[in-house]
Amino acid sequence: MALVIGDDNSDRLRTPLVNYFLIALNIFVFIYWQHWGADIHTTYSLAAVPGEILTGKDLVTADEMIADPVTGEMLRLPGLPVTPVPVLLTLITSQFLHGGIAHLLGNMLFLWVFGDNIEDALGHVKYLFFYLLCGVLAGLSHVASTALLGQNLLTPSLGASGAISGVLGAYIWLYPRRGVHVWLFFLFVITVPAFVAVGLWFVFQLLNGLGTLGGQEGDGIAYAAHIGGFIAGLVMINFFRPVKRKKSSSKYR
Repeated sequence: MALVIGDDNSDRLRTPLVNYFLIALNIFVFIYWQHWGADIHTTYSLAAVPGEILTGKDLVTADEMIADPVTGEMLRLPGLPVTPVPVLLTLITSQFLHGGIAHLLGNMLFLWVFGDNIEDALGHVKYLFFYLLCGVLAGLSHVASTALLGQNLLTPSLGASGAISGVLGAYIWLYPRRGVHVWLFFLFVITVPAFVAVGLWFVFQLLNGLGTLGGQEGDGIAYAAHIGGFIAGLVMINFFRPVKRKKSSSKYR
């Protein structure tokens, strides 16, 4: 078990105001609008639904009753409510929704560790556009994967993971040798180069996405969005970054 908890910020020049805002906005939406994840209606109404993205139409479905495979108890599966915004806009609104507190905290930790460095490299405005665009492309990757693999087009998708994956792609390109602090087995902290920490994360996403570790889209994680977002960030950072990059004092850079 390993958990990324920080990195070397010794050469950061800008206060990451946009990154702080994104983290605060995600937390605010989860607490105020999603009511700590309990408001399924709001969550589903603003989540990205592959079928809606592909058709451009708002799809409304009725609740379903399903049997719990373990207890046999009948459970109500919420249907899709009316989407209060144009359906294509859900590729952005879905980026600020989360399925639970663990989902939120995991994403915000990664955004806290890696996002400030990309904002420092790009500047505030470019970073915001970069982040949102990565999230949109990650969402489209999930939509394409869902359609091509014949999966359920009516399953809502949500979370900041796709956009954050784009941040990770940019990070490994700009700072491959920067020191990343990892809490290993919850016992001690080690520092490894970013290409190791982020590279292993991407390999894990790729293997799970391919099903070689038993991971499927049906387990609640949209691996295609992670992979698509990462590749988008890796490629797009070359168009967003300044011509010159400042040098780091980190021994891993």
